[in-house]
Amino acid sequence: MATDNSFLELWGNMETPDDTDDLNILAEGFDMRIFELPNEIPASVPPSASSVPETCDYPGEHDFTLRFHKSGTAKSVTSTFSESLNKLYCQLAKTSPVEVLVAKDPPLGSMLRATAVYKKTEHVAEVVRRCPHHQNEDSMEFSSHLIRIEGSQLVCYYEDPSTNRHSVTVPYEPPQLGSERTTILLSFMCNSSCMGGMNRRPIRTILTLETPEGVVLGRRSFEVRVCACPGRDRKTEEENRNKAQTDTKGKKKKSVPNASVPPLKRTKSSSSGEDDEKEVFVLHVRGRGRFDMLKKINDGLELLDKDTKKNKLKVNVSLPPSGKRLLVKGDTD
Repeated sequence: MATDNSFLELWGNMETPDDTDDLNILAEGFDMRIFELPNEIPASVPPSASSVPETCDYPGEHDFTLRFHKSGTAKSVTSTFSESLNKLYCQLAKTSPVEVLVAKDPPLGSMLRATAVYKKTEHVAEVVRRCPHHQNEDSMEFSSHLIRIEGSQLVCYYEDPSTNRHSVTVPYEPPQLGSERTTILLSFMCNSSCMGGMNRRPIRTILTLETPEGVVLGRRSFEVRVCACPGRDRKTEEENRNKAQTDTKGKKKKSVPNASVPPLKRTKSSSSGEDDEKEVFVLHVRGRGRFDMLKKINDGLELLDKDTKKNKLKVNVSLPPSGKRLLVKGDTD
């Protein structure tokens, strides 16, 4: 320790006023933070999406919910939503308002992400893209993306490096004063019938609420049909669905026997060769009035059978055998 102190004293004696000023200048311009390592490296791109995106609804702790305007089924509407089918019908490149509701505010910097996927399992692995015709006519940088979000300069378009799926994000904005919802404007840039694009294959749109790091806080999905007449197509599909449900219920009712009326029981089985009319059945009837009415009908039928048998017997007795004639008194051969 003595040696160290002597060295410091010697170094202090060697310093001149000019040297001290130079050291102070160097100390002021030197940034010691260059030796500090950051706790985490910020991500420049969102985390990779799953190869098969999930479409089931997940409200999460924020109770993430979507709501659509009630536009009806008039031919003039450009966008309409069917709650019974959970399906959005809209025209090409026309904005469809979607209201976003949450029970409590998400973390600061959260965003909304929209992704399109094919509905059927045989197509779900394919990326939903615009058809070549509409894509070549568009001069925008992200011309191959089917979904766009309008009305914001902070919209970002992504293409996942591992799955090549397209998505578009917009920062989540809290509801304005006096309102409970936030509205975003979606546009679909290709018809469902376009060759080389969706080619009449049904799609679903997945809308997620995510943190700035890409953690999903809530998820909602709905089917989409992009067509020339949304009101007409919605009305037709709803009527077809109601008709199919009615037919299915009717078939089920016919196939299930009525439990209150037991099936007919045979008390005597007919042997081969016997007439079916000789079989006797037991019918269970509910109510005295019905029993008396059916008994009268049955008694009448029994009397009719007896009269028929008597008439047959008379005919058989009065008629001579084949080829012979009855002799009447007074007749001669």
